[in-house]
Amino acid sequence: MSSSSNFKTPLPMGEGLGVRLLKQYWGYDTFRGIQEDIINSITEGRDTLGLMPTGGGKSITFQVPALAKEGLCLVITPLIALMKDQVQNLKKRGIKALAIYSGMSRQEIIVTLENCIFGNFKFLYISPERLDTEIFRTKLQKMKISMITVDESHCISQWGYDFRPAYLKIAEIRTLLPGVPVLALTATATPEVVKDIQARLHFREENVFCMSFERKNLAYIVRKTENKTGELLHILRRMPGSAIIYVRNRRRTKEITELLHNEGITADFYHAGLDDATKDIRQQRWQTGESRVMVATNAFGMGIDKPDVRIVIHMDLPDSIEAYFQEAGRAGRDGQKAYAVVLYAKSDKATLHKRIPDTFPEKEYIKEVYEHLQYYYQMAMGDGQGCVREFNIEDFCRKFKYFPVPVDSALKILTQAGYLEYTDEQDNASRLLFTIRRDELYKLRELGEDMDKLIQTILRSYTGVFTDHAFINEDSLAIRTGLTRRQVYEQLIHLAKLHIVSYIPRKKTPYIIYTRERVEMRHLQIPSTVYEERKERYEKRISAMLDYVSSDTVCRSRMLLHYFGEKNEHNCGQCDVCLRHRADPDISQSTFDGLREQICALLKEHPMTPAEIASHINTDKEQLSEVIRFMLDEGLLSSENGLLTEKTS
Repeated sequence: MSSSSNFKTPLPMGEGLGVRLLKQYWGYDTFRGIQEDIINSITEGRDTLGLMPTGGGKSITFQVPALAKEGLCLVITPLIALMKDQVQNLKKRGIKALAIYSGMSRQEIIVTLENCIFGNFKFLYISPERLDTEIFRTKLQKMKISMITVDESHCISQWGYDFRPAYLKIAEIRTLLPGVPVLALTATATPEVVKDIQARLHFREENVFCMSFERKNLAYIVRKTENKTGELLHILRRMPGSAIIYVRNRRRTKEITELLHNEGITADFYHAGLDDATKDIRQQRWQTGESRVMVATNAFGMGIDKPDVRIVIHMDLPDSIEAYFQEAGRAGRDGQKAYAVVLYAKSDKATLHKRIPDTFPEKEYIKEVYEHLQYYYQMAMGDGQGCVREFNIEDFCRKFKYFPVPVDSALKILTQAGYLEYTDEQDNASRLLFTIRRDELYKLRELGEDMDKLIQTILRSYTGVFTDHAFINEDSLAIRTGLTRRQVYEQLIHLAKLHIVSYIPRKKTPYIIYTRERVEMRHLQIPSTVYEERKERYEKRISAMLDYVSSDTVCRSRMLLHYFGEKNEHNCGQCDVCLRHRADPDISQSTFDGLREQICALLKEHPMTPAEIASHINTDKEQLSEVIRFMLDEGLLSSENGLLTEKTS
C-alpha cells in the first residue's frame, strides 16, 4: 500500500462501517459489484481508478468513504446540473454539501469557501475551471481535505473522446495537498485512456478496478433503413415504455417531437439552448411518465437517472463508440429487458465523415478566425492577456461570413493551443441591486400597487440586495406576486430606468477569455499534439463507429466490449447479429453455448475438419453445422485448407 505519512489513519471499513453508512444514509444492505473494493482501496489511502458503466452506482464509491473519513471530500465534475442534483440529494439525506460553479458572485464563492474551512461540511463540488483561481487555491490550503474525487476522469486524457484542458489543473491541486488520495471515476475508457488518466493524475502506483461493461438485459440493434421516421414510429408502436431518441442537432429535436405529437405519441424535446426552468419541467414530465419520449441532443443524459427506460434510439450516428455506449446505457437501468437501437442509412457514412473537416478545419482557417476575433474586439497587438469578452457566435459569423460549426471548432482548437479560453454557454442568473438606501423606499409607493407588491416580495425573498447584486428568479417572483413573468421583467426594467435598481437580466452567453496577449497571425503555432494527433484519433473513433453499424457478422455486445478492452468469449444471443445467425429456432442458447465449448476443447488439441469434429460430438449435425458457421462468421475460428483452428486473440 502506498499511503503517505501525511495521510490520516482511516477509520476501519472492515468493521462494517461502510455497510452501516450505506444502510443509514441510502437504505441499502449491501454494496453492488466493485463498489466495496473501490471504497476499501481509497479508504486505505491509495490512488484509485474505478471504471463503472452508466448506472453502476459511481457516487456511492466516494460518498461512503468520505463520510467515514475526517474532513472534506473535494469532488471535481464538469456538469453543473449533476453538481446541483447531487448536493440536493446529499442535503435531503442530512449530509452537509456545497457547490461552486460559474454564475456565482465573488461574494457567494468566498462565503462557500469559508464554510468549507469552518462549517464542518463533508463535500465540496467544483468545476475544473474554478480550480485555477487564486481565491480557491488560497482557501484550499486552509481546508482539511480527506480525498479528491475526479468524476468523468476520461476528460483529462488527450486520448479520450471528450478531452477538456481545464482537467489538467487537477495535477497541480494534488501538489498543494500532499498525501491526499485521489479517486478517479469514469464510465467510458479504452485501455490507453486508463493508462493516461493514472499518469496525468500522478497516481503513486497503478490501481484500477473495473466492473464488466456487459449489460445482459440490453439488446443492441442496428436497423438499416432509408426511411428512419417510418422505422422510428414502427418501433415505438411495437414497444411500450419510456424512450429516449437521440438526434444530432437542436432543429431535429423539434421536428421529431412534432412528428410524434401528430402520431399521438406524447413527447418533449431537450437541448442545451433551453433555459433551466424549461429543462426542469420537461425532464420532470418525462421522469413521471407524463410524456413518454424525450427527443434530445447529447446535452441530455448526464445525471439522468430514470431506471425504467425501455428503449434508446439513435436517429443520427454519434461520432464515437464512447458517446454511443454512454447514451445507449441509459436504457434498462432497472435490470429489465431493454433495447438500444441505431437507425442507419447509407448516407450516414458521408454525414459522419463530413464532421472531420467541421471539427478540424484547416490550420489557415483557424488562424483567420483568430485574426478576425481581434478585429471583432478591436484588440491591439500585445494586448488581451486576462481580458474576458462576451461572445455572440451568430453575430461574429454574420460579420465575417463564416459558418458557426467550424468557427466553434476553431475556437476550441485555439483553446487547446493555449491562446484563449472559449467557454460554452454559461447560464448566468438574473441579478439585482437596490441603488437607493433602504430608508428611501417609502418614496416608491406612488409607483402603484403592483410595483409595491413586487418590491416587498423581493425584500422578503432575498437578502443583501442593498450591498451587492443578489441572484433573483423572475419565475418565482411571478408566482409569489401573482404577476406574469413578462410583467415582472418589465417592472424591473422600469425600476432600472428610474435608477432605483441595477438589474442584469439572465442570459446564456459564451465567453472568450484571453490567456495570453494577442500575437501576429504568422506567429500563431498550433502544435501537432493539438491538431494532427487529435484529428487522427477522431478519425479512428469515427471509423470504429462506422465499423460497428456496418458489421453484420460479429455480436454487437462483443464489439463494444472489445473496444473497451474487455475480453468476452460469449455472444449476447439477443442483438440483431446474434438473432440473424440464430435463425434455427431449435437451438437453445444453452445448447448453442455447450456445442461451442466442445468445439473449442477439441480444437485446443489440434486442427480438425468439420467432419472430424462431428465424429467426436454426439449431436444433431444441422445444429453443429450452424454453430461452426456462426463461429467462423464471428472470427472465433479460422479455416485453412479445410482445417479449422481456434483463434486465440
